[in-house]
Amino acid sequence: MHLKKLLQGIAPQINVNVPDSEITSLTCDSRHVGPGTLFFALCGSKTDGHRYIPQAVAAGAAAIVLEDPAFAPQGVPWVQVANGRVAMAQIAVRFNGSPTQGLPLIGITGTNGKTTTSYLIEAILQAASKPTAVLGTINYRFGGTRIEASHTTPESTELQAIFRQLADAGAQAFVMEVSSHALEQHRVDGCDFNVGVFTNLTRDHLDYHGTMEAYSAAKQRLFHDLLQPGVPGDLHCAVINIDDPAAVDFIKAADCRVIRYGVTADAEVTVRDACFSVNGITGRLVTPRGEQSFSSRLVGSYNLSNIMAAAAAGVALDLPLEIIVRGIEQQATVPGRLERVDNNCGVTCLVDYAHTGDALENVLSTLRLLATGRIITVFGCGGDRDNGKRPIMGRIAATYSDLAIVTSDNPRIEEPLSILAQIRNGILPLGLREYTVPELTGGCLKEKGFVMLENRREAIRLGANLAQSGDILLLAGKGHEDYQIIGTVKHHFDDREEATTAFRERS
Repeated sequence: MHLKKLLQGIAPQINVNVPDSEITSLTCDSRHVGPGTLFFALCGSKTDGHRYIPQAVAAGAAAIVLEDPAFAPQGVPWVQVANGRVAMAQIAVRFNGSPTQGLPLIGITGTNGKTTTSYLIEAILQAASKPTAVLGTINYRFGGTRIEASHTTPESTELQAIFRQLADAGAQAFVMEVSSHALEQHRVDGCDFNVGVFTNLTRDHLDYHGTMEAYSAAKQRLFHDLLQPGVPGDLHCAVINIDDPAAVDFIKAADCRVIRYGVTADAEVTVRDACFSVNGITGRLVTPRGEQSFSSRLVGSYNLSNIMAAAAAGVALDLPLEIIVRGIEQQATVPGRLERVDNNCGVTCLVDYAHTGDALENVLSTLRLLATGRIITVFGCGGDRDNGKRPIMGRIAATYSDLAIVTSDNPRIEEPLSILAQIRNGILPLGLREYTVPELTGGCLKEKGFVMLENRREAIRLGANLAQSGDILLLAGKGHEDYQIIGTVKHHFDDREEATTAFRERS
């Protein structure tokens, strides 16, 4: 596609002294530039893409999109725009032929529950015979196609190319997790959203957004800026969790029809007679389309909220109630979300992605209600991320667990022991016993307490050795992830594999 055609409607200032160029690829990473590439020089939080223009030109870039003309190259077409990320998203949509146009696109945003809700909506659409592609935290997938997830929501150039690839493969609907970073950075601008789902808002990513108000405002963009009716008759609907205190702000932000879900009495989609057990959830789903009983193998009240979110999205898509219930009942598990690790020791070993205070409390409070034995929790907090949540997560883990084993979780370039010390500060006010590793290695778990053990492999092994028949061992924080980031290096590490090995060695 030619540069001038890509720029139609973008309203940039074009350097008219250079000829038009044929564009064969798009990128904002100078390492991926080749002949025919349109390179976007973006101003990031850690680096300025304008400084990499010479490398892009040397690699054969056909043209440059920039914000600061002081960095304009010689002899290569360049375009000045007011906002490089907005222009990149719009150009990426055009370059890939508007792949989401005319196909249902459901976007899910919120602190917790996005992945499980995406799996449930996928199952509902599959029950409706709609071949569905999903882009989320775990992967980007459709049928037999699996693409490793670089981010929950990738850069717009990558995102639109993935949409194009999956649409060409036969996808007739898209379900997408939409992160606050992606909304703030305009990665999803130009996507033709039909339904937007808000799950909840709790503390997360304040290292990036700074305040809860800014974090909330970023997520509200999905409903205010991107979920707007186009031509008359277009389907656009906001699905809002009315049980969450932030719901009122998201309802105000919505520029379209709103469907509220939750246990609150005036919700359009709710559940009556809910019953929870270690085997799952049963209840009666109530919608504007009628009522129907359901049974799900997902566990816990927070998963009831995810079920209602998916059901409300099904209502927004005008799907029959029996199809919605069929999809809910067919989705039995979600990778890394209370995923069981089989063992011969009688221990209920669960791996979960809970990496925020709210998510960890949801999981542990549910397990506390269902537990017949002790709860041993292995968890940590990521490095180079919001350090304010570390003592909060420490307090929550120690409160609900009989033993909290505090360990590493992607320390990145931070000192692991410093992260553990901040978590410990949240536990100390509880007055619990602090064990040493040698004490616990000898099997001396006599009272409620905690222990600090930096090496995650050793922490999982310690938990597996201490857990007795009837106990619950929760490995929290990493879920589906199969890596550990230490420094700037990603090492293979999977909690599920480590737990399997630990139990095998024990028996």
